[in-house]
Amino acid sequence: MTGTGDNALVLVVDDFLDAREMYAQYFEFSGFRVAEASNGSEAIEKAIELSPNIILMDLSMPGMDGWEATRRLKADPRTQNIPIIALSGHALTGFQQSAQQAGCDAFVTKPCLPDALVAEVERLLASPNVRRSRRKGASHA
Repeated sequence: MTGTGDNALVLVVDDFLDAREMYAQYFEFSGFRVAEASNGSEAIEKAIELSPNIILMDLSMPGMDGWEATRRLKADPRTQNIPIIALSGHALTGFQQSAQQAGCDAFVTKPCLPDALVAEVERLLASPNVRRSRRKGASHA
């Protein structure tokens, strides 16, 4: 582990409780703080309230799905700089590109090993572009 998780807050968004709990436990074990949301509307509320360092967004959820939640988060000045990793069971050609067009910064196909997901989160958090954009976002708060 690189230690990137120290004090970083991950918002895990998934409509399946078992998936949220599994990811949350693994991220906590890896040194991250974790918040959870069960749908897109709740994800937006928690992102505005908590200003997480990164969001893991399931794309297929009932009600407001991850696609719409991502578009809204990226359109809101309060949350637009929070990196979002799309989580999806769909690995169809073009799906990843569509997720990026919606505003996702990375794409991970489910099921995935938790350590691979932690590695992707650490990679994004260590990215100079993400650090720069988060500092800009933080200065507006």
